[in-house]
Amino acid sequence: MQTWTARLNRLTSRLAEIGALPTDPPDVRVRKAALMLLAALIVPLATVWVVTYGVLGLWVPASIPLAYQAVTIVLIAAFVRTKRFEAFRNIELSMMLVLPFLLQWTLGGFRASSAVSLWAIAAPMGALVFVGPRRAWPWVAGFLVLLVLSTVFEFTVSGAARIPQGVLVAFFFLNTSGLFLATYLVLQYFVRQRERTMDALDREHRLLQVERAKSERLLLNVLPGPIAARLKEREEVIADAFAEVTVLFADIAGFTPHTEQVPPAQTVEILNELFSEFDLLAEERGLEKIKTIGDAYMVAGGLPEPMPGHAEAAAEMALDMLDRAAARSLSDGEPVRLRIGIDSGPVVAGVIGRRKFSYDLWGDTVNIASRMESHGVPGRIQVTERTKDLLSDRYTLEFRGRIQIKGKGEMATYFLTGRATDE
Repeated sequence: MQTWTARLNRLTSRLAEIGALPTDPPDVRVRKAALMLLAALIVPLATVWVVTYGVLGLWVPASIPLAYQAVTIVLIAAFVRTKRFEAFRNIELSMMLVLPFLLQWTLGGFRASSAVSLWAIAAPMGALVFVGPRRAWPWVAGFLVLLVLSTVFEFTVSGAARIPQGVLVAFFFLNTSGLFLATYLVLQYFVRQRERTMDALDREHRLLQVERAKSERLLLNVLPGPIAARLKEREEVIADAFAEVTVLFADIAGFTPHTEQVPPAQTVEILNELFSEFDLLAEERGLEKIKTIGDAYMVAGGLPEPMPGHAEAAAEMALDMLDRAAARSLSDGEPVRLRIGIDSGPVVAGVIGRRKFSYDLWGDTVNIASRMESHGVPGRIQVTERTKDLLSDRYTLEFRGRIQIKGKGEMATYFLTGRATDE
């Protein structure tokens, strides 16, 4: 057996659909349903007053609640057909405000009517719910004006309707309890629906925050933090020139022939484990991973924000990379050997792409660092003279000689062999 609250919820759910539009936001749907509920509660209650005053032969007072019933039913029918909530709301609140006072005056005052004007409180209280606090003041002012007029009328009236004492007492009870129950049920429904709406919005907000955090993590996996922040600010073109950075390229020697002999999953596993270690090294050294291409790994120091000691940071990472690679072996037992090339100098950096973003570098420094790697020796770190000058005496370097670099001619190159403090 359903409880009265369950039945009330079913009733209000049905009322919420009356006159509601698919485009109505949740708060508007709640206000429409709350007004429909209030009208649905008052209309049948008004029958008590109509019948009682009719039996007593008080036809003018009886006609007032009867008129409210008839007009409200017509208004609801028109609202269902036209969906014009504002007109329905204003007329309904006006009747709730004026008709109780009018009924009280026809009966001869507060005592003779059992203070039926109490029902007019539903108008300003309802206005708070249906139109909001700012627009409810006219209804509050109207109630106070009518209350003052009724008080003055109480001293000037010459006669009052003759109503049995028992009926007067019963109507005092009905006016007080009926108004209380009607307003309480409507406000309870309104508060519950608002709480449900707020809970739903809170859940949606939390889900949105989770999705936003995921999106930001994904974005930060693709772009440096400062660049991602600029992109979120809708900066149209992100491009910066850096006068001094260090670029490092690393490649696994002989890895391509190896991939032809092992399953794809094994190839990906080897690269993922090794490059994940490189990512941690880059983070520890304050370097920015730029990208991987096949078994090649590219990292840079001194961007997207300038950093002193970028060459030293790249040198440290290169030495650590050789150590990490030496501790690993390929599936055939052969050791993992890296060719590493480093150059220092100016670059241009920026974001390309609209759907899939990429932070990339351009310039001679990038090209030369790539040549240092491709023209290097497995298991060794080849650097240019520019990088060697930045490293000074903190590291040990071995002059390799002059090698031919495409587009640049002969260049003096060096092997970075270790840290000076290790000697």
